[in-house]
Amino acid sequence: MLRLASASETRAMLLKEAGIAFIQESVDFDEEGIVASSPKNFVYQATMGKYEANLKAFGFEEYALLVADTVVTSQNQILRKAKCVDDARNILMTQSGNITSIITCFIYHAKDKKIVDISQTDYLFDPFDQDDLENYLESGEWRGKAGACMVEGFCKPYIKEVRGYESTAMGLSVEVLKRFM
Repeated sequence: MLRLASASETRAMLLKEAGIAFIQESVDFDEEGIVASSPKNFVYQATMGKYEANLKAFGFEEYALLVADTVVTSQNQILRKAKCVDDARNILMTQSGNITSIITCFIYHAKDKKIVDISQTDYLFDPFDQDDLENYLESGEWRGKAGACMVEGFCKPYIKEVRGYESTAMGLSVEVLKRFM
């Protein structure tokens, strides 16, 4: 049994599908103050911040602690969570017809081990259809998603090539995590 210190429904779904028992509760960490030299550095700092906040709140003695963060990058830009529809449109157009890398970092801390992993999945997207894009924006499904990207949803039909695990792109590299559990 572990404590998933994340409010992400997608991370919870990934753990359920992998057959990993968990409870889900977390304390917030504000990522806005992070200054990073690269996307990997950013996602590591964000995960460490979440880890420290949740370790302080919950520890790891009762349940192993699992925290994660994901960042999306394309054309040398870190694509954060969109703040509004226009922001989401611009972020998605940066990815349209380009390579988009989704980088997930997780920290798993149990009594007998502590694992830090940074994994990356690269997608080459075909150009997005403008009508599909507008419908996706109107749906609001992009809210709360790093890079406004849903590889399991809107972006899926535009995937031309993929390198890496889909779970990494969805926010938790369960294939890596399962190796250590």
